Amino acid sequence: MAEAQKNSDLEKISFEDALLELEKIVRELEAGQGDLESSITAYEKGVALKQHCETKLKAAQAKIEKITLNENGTVSAEETSVDG
Repeated sequence: MAEAQKNSDLEKISFEDALLELEKIVRELEAGQGDLESSITAYEKGVALKQHCETKLKAAQAKIEKITLNENGTVSAEETSVDG
């Protein structure tokens, strides 16, 4: 149940916010801040944030790939669903 809540909370975070948080975690881990247990927890969160960012990027890429130019010269984008 707790894992489902974490995933639900993560889905609400924008790509930019997730990337900033991931960068912060990387800096802290590289600096050796915190004890082993908190470092492991931070690493696990970092992995989840990385996966979230990759999913967001794949969705953006899929949307860009679906952008088309109509006969009348207008641009349209077809909505796609990306499983991540």
